[in-house]
Amino acid sequence: MAFDFTLFGPGRLSEAFVQWLITEQWPDQDNHYARLWDYYQNPTTPIATAVAKQSESARSYIQAQEMGLPSRITGVVYSDRDGILAGSVLSDIQRKEVVIENDIAWRINAMVDFLFGKEIKIISRSPDAARRRDIEQILKAVFDANGGIGLFQDMAVLGGVYGFVDCIVRPGPAILARLAGSPPIDSSSPLSNGVQSVLHHAETIDLELIDAPRALPVLDENDCRKIRYYIQHFYQAQNDIAKDGQSLPQFFRSTASRRQTVAVTEVIGPDGWQRYEDGNRIAQSVNPMGFVPVVHIQNIAQPLFYEGISDVAQLVALQDELNTRLSDRASRLTMQAFKMYLVKGIDDVTDKPIAPGRMWCTDNPDASIEAFGGDQAMPSENMHIAEIREAMDKISGVTPVVAGVLKNKLGNLTSGVALKLTFMGTLARTARKQFTYGRGIRQIGQMVLDILDKAGLYHTDPQDRILDVEFPNPLPEDELDKLQQAQLKSQLPDTADHSEQKEQ
Repeated sequence: MAFDFTLFGPGRLSEAFVQWLITEQWPDQDNHYARLWDYYQNPTTPIATAVAKQSESARSYIQAQEMGLPSRITGVVYSDRDGILAGSVLSDIQRKEVVIENDIAWRINAMVDFLFGKEIKIISRSPDAARRRDIEQILKAVFDANGGIGLFQDMAVLGGVYGFVDCIVRPGPAILARLAGSPPIDSSSPLSNGVQSVLHHAETIDLELIDAPRALPVLDENDCRKIRYYIQHFYQAQNDIAKDGQSLPQFFRSTASRRQTVAVTEVIGPDGWQRYEDGNRIAQSVNPMGFVPVVHIQNIAQPLFYEGISDVAQLVALQDELNTRLSDRASRLTMQAFKMYLVKGIDDVTDKPIAPGRMWCTDNPDASIEAFGGDQAMPSENMHIAEIREAMDKISGVTPVVAGVLKNKLGNLTSGVALKLTFMGTLARTARKQFTYGRGIRQIGQMVLDILDKAGLYHTDPQDRILDVEFPNPLPEDELDKLQQAQLKSQLPDTADHSEQKEQ
């Protein structure tokens, strides 16, 4: 793959370094993040009948989280770079009962519901009231055009799985044309071109979420928070069939016809933009905005790292332990929950299975049929599984109560204080995420206003671009309780005046 970065200026972006990012860092990064996504989604993959019949208890499919199970259960050895279908089958170990209970997905989804389950409000802090209304209306139009609350929920899912999510702000063609032409800015009125015209242009701004496997940012050597150039590399499926001999990544290979894919590399700098497909530059242009239009959002802040803290990565080891113990218990139940029989001295046993109403006859005086098996209580096993779940509760901050699973008596939860104590871990983690995601949403809004200002569509000063993000209370609110609180607050001044009169 040959790059030509003269558009960005001589010596500004190293071609050798970008080549190293794609050939060396990207494969390891893609493998790491793909595993995190598999642990969240836990997709099911059909397998060949021969492999499925490795044992009587095997099924015709496997799940992604099986990679974390020991080979004594799966009968397969996986390496770090193997896919779920690329493991080595062990001939001397029979596949046992495999039980996968995905405790990760519902915790991530519960956190997303707490964070973006209700519509948020973006509030302008402009000193002018009319401008505040206009700014809020413009930003609402931009976010609604990109999915509204769905965009924020996708943002939270990607961030929760990978630890961070990036957002590229792409102006529409009309805005880019105005940026390139540098039209004069008419600041005589807040909306110089009319409300509808500005809103129409604002709705053409695309907010593209970039998942972590694609991201290859070139950061400032002295400050990891500053993005000098933003590179994304990925394989894109085409609406065509692959030709014979075409080079494809391993996960697209098969003996049948394959869908064509191209390796896409996009480079965005403060002064230019380029797109490569299969190593060939197919498009480039000058960046009229003058900055890298990328907003980086950490899931949970991690000092001195570009990546944030992933909710999934913290739970992988405990999820593997939980699946292992559940599979062990299923194997034990399979052997003990059903009666088994040891037959001695009776011919043709395999042709005459034991069944109700069947009579057995033999001339052998030493013949016998002995029953064994049956389920036995294993308190230590159940306690160990319960402790694993409790550990996942503590690490994730999400308990089964959040998902509506009530096992024990919780007392009177009608009080708002009691609810907050019950959900304290989840609320504390939500508050941390509200800070990181709120800051990212503010930066997106400020970038949008800056672009509209430079395009001459809507003039704003730096103080006009100060924004706040208001998150609604994720807990249910009692209207009667709110009315009582309002009534008490309204009575406070009267009470104070009455006390003063009494003193006099």
